[in-house]
Amino acid sequence: MEQLASQQCVHNDDSKKPLDNDTRDSLLKEQLPEWNYDADKGEVSRKFKFKNYYHTMAFVNAVAWVANKQAHHPDLEVSYGHCLVRYTTHDAGNSLCLNDLICAAHIDALDNNGSFGPNFQD
Repeated sequence: MEQLASQQCVHNDDSKKPLDNDTRDSLLKEQLPEWNYDADKGEVSRKFKFKNYYHTMAFVNAVAWVANKQAHHPDLEVSYGHCLVRYTTHDAGNSLCLNDLICAAHIDALDNNGSFGPNFQD
């Protein structure tokens, strides 16, 4: 399958179809290994850590930019030094759909591109 980070979200009836288990598991393992899948909530999540509040908020603003560009918005929990990003498709009954994973890959690209410099922590 094409790299998730090079794809754009689509907004049609097909985009609301939950991923089958094999596709979901394969994409998570191969392209989003740091994201955690919660079957009970039908969501993926990843906690990002930072040295300080300023870098946390810079990351949150970058996530908001990605979300608006893709027209697919995560749930965020923001605190000093970390941000928990959670994706699920509410229109699909809180199921995990391809758009969720596309957005997660775009968020990972923020980290992979070094956008937050030496202040980004594992």
